[in-house]
Amino acid sequence: MRYDPCLHIVLHEPEIPPNAGNVGRTCVAIGAKMWLVRPLGFQIDDYYLRRAGLDYWAELEWEVVDDWAALLSRLGRGPDWLFSARGEKPYTDVRYERGSVLVFGRESAGLPAEIVSAHPEKLLTIPSRPQVRSLNLSNCAAIVAYEAVRQWGGLAAP
Repeated sequence: MRYDPCLHIVLHEPEIPPNAGNVGRTCVAIGAKMWLVRPLGFQIDDYYLRRAGLDYWAELEWEVVDDWAALLSRLGRGPDWLFSARGEKPYTDVRYERGSVLVFGRESAGLPAEIVSAHPEKLLTIPSRPQVRSLNLSNCAAIVAYEAVRQWGGLAAP
């Protein structure tokens, strides 16, 4: 069964298959769509990608696009929120709308400067102690996704 996604969770140039698989599982859990923006650091049929998503792949709404411009074209709009360890505004200080586009960067480098500089007012962070350079990508996506669900008062019926 397909659904109108409550969120669009975008992984821009993800590198680690289990992270993408875990984000996919989170998307199934809440009714979000996962977008993967190339280049990817793995093959779509990667064992570890599938393993992290377990048997949820049949239920996952997901799409792979060739680049940022292709993503914007497919969505028909720009991002609502960008996430970075270098951001200053906490992810809890904004209101998430159903259908919001949430963008997360690659594990080793985050989001490209040109995307961040085009939308500086949309840059959010998940605060952490200075001893930690950044949090795990799949954890970040889950934290933010469930903050949106919390703000909405819980999950809607499928």
